[in-house]
Amino acid sequence: MNNIKTRIAVLILFPGLAFLIPAQAQEKQLTKQELPPAVQKTIAEQYQNATIKGYSSEIENGARLYEVELVVNGHHNDISLNKNGNVVEVEEEVTLASLPPEVKSGLLQAAGAGTIEKVESLTKNNRLVAYEASVKKGTKHSEVQVGPTGRPLAHEE
Repeated sequence: MNNIKTRIAVLILFPGLAFLIPAQAQEKQLTKQELPPAVQKTIAEQYQNATIKGYSSEIENGARLYEVELVVNGHHNDISLNKNGNVVEVEEEVTLASLPPEVKSGLLQAAGAGTIEKVESLTKNNRLVAYEASVKKGTKHSEVQVGPTGRPLAHEE
């Protein structure tokens, strides 16, 4: 009887573990020299006054993206580029006070009793698609998103 339980447990756990391993291995820290030349060129041209904090790559929707974490004018930015050096997504730190009233209200409502610690604007293909806030409630951290008008999103960006 115990042997059957062990076999069932192994069959149940193995597929779950197999799914976890590729997900964890997808993001990889890189050096500047490991970036494709087109990505290096875009970073050098468009972010020459930024302080670079790090480079990484990950697979998103089946495509490899290169991410650059940087600081521009005291604000953190995460830039995602494709292998051709095209900027695909920008996550830019913004202040809660700088947001349009409807966006600020939407984020505060989504945060509920939590405290908003950081806010980022999310731009994809040169189009503002969402605002994201890091929320702390007690010892728990979470993220909430609203659209550019402050309304809840149909899906996470």
